[in-house]
Amino acid sequence: MNLYGPQELVDGMRTVRRNTILIAEDIPENKYGYRPTPDSRSVAETLVHIAMLSRADRFLHEEERRPSLEGFDFGELVRRSEQEENRTRSKSEIIDLLRTEGEDGSRWVEGLPEARLSEQVRQRGGGSKSRFEMLLGTKEHEMHHRAQLTVIERLLGIVPHLTRNRQAAREAAAKTP
Repeated sequence: MNLYGPQELVDGMRTVRRNTILIAEDIPENKYGYRPTPDSRSVAETLVHIAMLSRADRFLHEEERRPSLEGFDFGELVRRSEQEENRTRSKSEIIDLLRTEGEDGSRWVEGLPEARLSEQVRQRGGGSKSRFEMLLGTKEHEMHHRAQLTVIERLLGIVPHLTRNRQAAREAAAKTP
């Protein structure tokens, strides 16, 4: 029995990205510079960071196809991401970036053979994870940042789309005899 495989991962990635884009659309462009604390990412930087996640995956699992993360310079990946995060972009450019990078990443994962996804990658400090598990971790990473953006929406006085949907469903159910 295989309950969660490559196609479920890709479907989940697309669902997570759709919800991230809905948050990006809900936040007004004049709030894209908002930072909950001075040392945290702005809304715009967080959204661009999310968009760049699949590029890091392709670098690790395709371009370099690293068998081990021991000795890997994660600082270089962070620097690349920060360069993109710090580029000035409009709200529509950021949303387009989220769409294109999300779909490109999903199509890439969709095309990976199961043999590649099952390859083990040694982790820092010992142990190993399959490439599949590492890609699942990237989806979880996006969900982590999306949760931060949901809190930011609340701080900005925006009712998140998932809450609005739940409220609408409750209201519809209350009207049904």
